[in-house]
Amino acid sequence: MITFMQAFLNELEHESIATRKMLALVPSDKADWKPHEKSMKLKDLATHIADLPSWITLSIAQDGLDFATSPYNPKNCTTGEELVNYFNENVEEAKKHLTTNSDAILEKIWTLSSGEHTLMQITKLESIRHSYCQLVHHRAQLGVYLRLLNIPIPGVYGPSADEPGM
Repeated sequence: MITFMQAFLNELEHESIATRKMLALVPSDKADWKPHEKSMKLKDLATHIADLPSWITLSIAQDGLDFATSPYNPKNCTTGEELVNYFNENVEEAKKHLTTNSDAILEKIWTLSSGEHTLMQITKLESIRHSYCQLVHHRAQLGVYLRLLNIPIPGVYGPSADEPGM
């Protein structure tokens, strides 16, 4: 039977393919663009997506994250190529942790906090799953941003309307 860690590794491999395609399309001249005043800027959304595999590493390697003592400071990426490279660095680090740890750690509690305020307290397994859900969710947002900018988007789980034959 496959372990959770192996299943997570397989899922990371699969989700990374489409994520790289989407990140590569982010135009550097639209970094500050956002579809609505309450939306994230395109650059911030794309950088967050590129950073999300590092949350898999955080979930495995640490027992939590406190924003009060470790503020969120992702790398400054200005081009699609830089976003893909940053994403790849984070994926490789996550893979190392997924391949060198066993399922035994997954029942341990992982806490996200900001000083005395607990934002989330879940198992490491749930935290890793949450990281994948965030990746898929924000990648879908990026697809909407790209569509609104009239940038053809690639298929993720099948062909997109922009691909030949659709």
